[in-house]
Formats: sequence, structure tokens, C-alpha cells
Amino acid sequence: MLTLLMFLGGLVLLIAGAEALVRGAGKLAISFGVSPLVVGLTVVAFGTSSPEMAVSVQSAMNGKVDIAIGNVVGSNIFNVWFILGACALVAPLVISRQIIRQEVPIMIAATLLLIAMMWNGNVGRAEALVMFGLLVAYTVFLVVQSRKETKAAAAAGGSDQAAELDMSSTWDRHWSVQVALIIVGLLLLVQGSNWLVDAAIQFAKSMGVSELVIGLTIVAAGTSMPEVATSIMATIRGQRDIAVGNVIGSNTFNILGVLGLTGIVAPTSLVVAPSILTFDMWVMLAVAVACLPVFFTGREIALWEGAVFVGYYAAYTAYLILMSQQHDALPYFSTAMLWFVVPITVVTLIASFMRRAPSPQS
Repeated sequence: MLTLLMFLGGLVLLIAGAEALVRGAGKLAISFGVSPLVVGLTVVAFGTSSPEMAVSVQSAMNGKVDIAIGNVVGSNIFNVWFILGACALVAPLVISRQIIRQEVPIMIAATLLLIAMMWNGNVGRAEALVMFGLLVAYTVFLVVQSRKETKAAAAAGGSDQAAELDMSSTWDRHWSVQVALIIVGLLLLVQGSNWLVDAAIQFAKSMGVSELVIGLTIVAAGTSMPEVATSIMATIRGQRDIAVGNVIGSNTFNILGVLGLTGIVAPTSLVVAPSILTFDMWVMLAVAVACLPVFFTGREIALWEGAVFVGYYAAYTAYLILMSQQHDALPYFSTAMLWFVVPITVVTLIASFMRRAPSPQS
């Protein structure tokens, strides 16, 4: 009963925290001349990834490296498949050109960099410093780029960012109130996710699931609850640049920031589990690369594509559980996914792309 109450209390805090964070961050973008997309990629993404940071650093300090690495890999898979999928089920997500041309390639590059660093079976402190330094450079680049584009758009008489946000309220127009909303929202999100993770781990342990699987699924999903709440709330409020930017930015931050800082403060190198090297990191790369063709089909994630994303995450989770239990159904499940579900999805995406592509006469 106590575990259930902790789970429900965490959910309430997540909803309240997401509302405060989205409202404060969205309006702060206007105050400082930064686009909502960049706010989603930086302030919101980094803030909602703070639970991943706390869990991975604490786990590495306590010698639970499987949870530390599994949390990051699992969160990145969860963010794209489940969060973007769930948001698309709420409303079709129109994808910014900057997301397609710049942010997704950067996310893919960060994923490839992590794979290269994990290839020898561990991530050392020097490699972690490189990742964290790249995160700082990426953040500075985004802010400078956004401010230049905002000034250029204003000089050219472009669209006002205020039109993208609900400016009817007056109580939160001052930047100090917006910063306070962001801080309160982050605090509620962190506490809510902590309660959810603690409750989920208790459920998982009672089922006899390994630490790595707990990190890849329960902890990864639990620490990503702020992203879930924030992105869905942003979608409902019509701030879809924040919704998508939050997910893509969180994935880049998880790799460069969370694992970077974890590797810096950990007493020893981060040893990578063999199953991560042979399976999960390739799923993470495939999920990142899959964003490009999906986003290109009309520059949006349609409702049916959102359903496919959520379905694939459910299948991935089921596979991990079956594998951890060495269940007799595992070979049949793997065969069905490899020879039936995946090919049908690929064919459907190709057909969708061809249907939406402009004709030669147009």
C-alpha cells in the first residue's frame, strides 16, 4: 500500500511540475530572445534529465555501474519510442527543419561517439571529460545560434514568438516569476520521479529481475517520467517545439552530460556489460537513426507512427523481460519481430513517404 501511494504521489508531482516548467520555460524564451525550440533542447531537456543524472551518478558511486549505464541507454530508447509516440497520439507532432537538419544528426553523432567509447568494454575518465566538454560547446552554440536567428527574424519582420505561446495571463510575465516556475517545476519533477523510481524498483525486485534490466526498463522509464509529463503537457498546450526539442535534447544530454559527469566522478572506469555491447546499444542507435525517415515523411509524426513507436517500445520491454527470465516464448517472439513486424513497418514507412512526397509536376 505504501509503495502504491508513493507511485501515485509521484505521478501527481510530475503533472504539477511539468505544467510549471513548460509555462515558465516557454515564456522565458521570449524574455531572452531564445526560441522555444532551443529552450526545449537546453533548459527543459537538461532539467527533465536531472533525475537520470542523479540516479546514474549515485549508482556509479555505489558500484552499480549496470544501473548507471542501463539508465542512460534505456532512457534514450524510451524517450524516442514511448514519449514521442505518446505525444503523437495526443496530437500530430510537426517537426521543425532545425530538428531534422541539425539536432537529430547531432543526437546520432553523440550516439556513435558513445558506441566508439564503449567498444573496448569501458568508459574512462578522459573519455567522460571529452563528452562533457562537447555538451558545453553544444549548449553555447545553440544559444548563440538562436539569438542571431531571433534578431534576424525581428529585423525582417518575421513572426513573433509570442504568437506561439499563451500570453493571456499577466501574473507570470516577469522573468523572475518565470525562473521561479522553472525551479519549482524541476523540484517537483525530480521528487516525483524519485518516488516513482523507488516504487518501481520495489515492484521489479519482487519479480526477481536483474539490475541491468531494471536499469534499462524500470529506472530508465521512471527517470524519464519528467520528459513524459513535460512533453505531453507541451503538446497539449500547443508548444510542440518544446515537446520534440525536450526529447531530442534529453537524449543528447543523457549521453554527453549524464554519462560524461558519471564517468568523471566515478571512482573507476565505467565497465560496460556484454549485453549492452551486443544488443542494447545497437537498439539505441537504430532508434536514433530511425527518427530521420519518420520525420521526413511529411515533417511530422502522425498518429499511426506514434502508435508504432509505442508498440515497438512495448515489444523491446517484453523482449528484455523474456530474455532475463529465459522464457520458452523468447525464440518465437524474436522470430515474429524479425520476420513479420519489422518488415511490415519498413514497407509502411516507405509507402507513406512516397504518398506524401511532392509530384514531379508540383
